[in-house]
This record gives sequence, C-alpha cells and structure tokens, in this order.
Amino acid sequence: MRIVVDGDSCPVKKEIVATASLFEIAVLMVSSFDHLLQGGEGVEVVRVDRSSQSADLYIANTLVKGDILITQDYGLAALAIAKSCAVLSPRGDSYHEGNIDYLLDRRHTQAKARRAGQHSKGPKPFTEEHRQAFQQKLTKLLHDLQENV
Repeated sequence: MRIVVDGDSCPVKKEIVATASLFEIAVLMVSSFDHLLQGGEGVEVVRVDRSSQSADLYIANTLVKGDILITQDYGLAALAIAKSCAVLSPRGDSYHEGNIDYLLDRRHTQAKARRAGQHSKGPKPFTEEHRQAFQQKLTKLLHDLQENV
C-alpha cells in the first residue's frame, strides 16, 4: 500500500507526508516540471512533462490495487476506483463506486453550461478546516485499511 498524490494542485502535501510517516506508508508525488516538489524520507517525487494530462496518465499507469490516490480529478478518480484503489480529494471527500458516476455526470453538465456561456462561482476557498478534515479522513482511512490487512 502506498499513497499516490496528484501533486500539481494539491494543497495538503504536508499533511499527507506527516500522516503517511505515522503509518510508515510510502508516498509517491507526481507533478509537472512546472512545480517543484521536495522528496524526503518515504516520499518519492516523479516529475512529468507539462502537457495537461501527463501527470494523470503517469498516475493511472502506476496505480495498483490497494493504493490510495489523492486527487481532485474525477476522471483520474474513476480510473483508480476501477483498479480497486481508495480515493480521497484534498478536502477529504471520498470518491467511490457509489458516487463517481454522479460526479462525472455533474462535471460534464457543468462543462456544457460553461461552453454555453453560463458562469458558476467555482469552489469555495480552501480553509484550515478543510485541511484538518482531510487529515482526519486520511488517518481514519489508513487506520481502517491497516486493520483489514
């Protein structure tokens, strides 16, 4: 088991590393060359080219059953779920077979509305409460997964 992070826009990298180290779980952070990520003990950093899907494709090809993926990307989350991986968003939301179809459909509907000229507010600003909620959810997920091994 390892934690794989879609690192380009992930605001909870420090929390992931801290929590993973408590559970002695390896972390793989993937980002484009445009972002400078630091590796460290238990943290491997892979940098890919800057095309829009390079990090997602690398992650999708690297994931194996039992990995934990941290991403905001519903498409990548769907691929991870199909590979029997656990998936969390940086806000601590769990993506799973019960909600991923709805999330993908909502993304498609919102993209169509934007192309038609409709504007949305976008996501709420990321807060310290989101950071804490994420760390609590990741801790609980790791605890639950280790109990079931």
